[in-house]
Amino acid sequence: MITTKTIMISALIATAAFAAPPVIVQRQADQQARIAQGVRTGSLTASETASIERRQAALAREVRHDRLDGGGLSLAERAKIQRQQNGLSRQVYGLKHNGRSR
Repeated sequence: MITTKTIMISALIATAAFAAPPVIVQRQADQQARIAQGVRTGSLTASETASIERRQAALAREVRHDRLDGGGLSLAERAKIQRQQNGLSRQVYGLKHNGRSR
């Protein structure tokens, strides 16, 4: 079942594609696929999914803003984004394996 939030997140990722390097966009898409898989299998609850998707959307907005702000992403901005993506990835893993199910 496709939710409105999933559609909105996908739209943000698509928008970020114009504003971010391919590696960042690919990680965001991969992460969204992991979230969707967790929803399908029931390993993510509705509240967990909402929390992750809010963070994912915030990161996509930040990438877009950073990209447009200074004509590109600096190395420091890319490193910061990568750290945030790593943290989000760890959160997804933790929530998928916390024993809760819907």
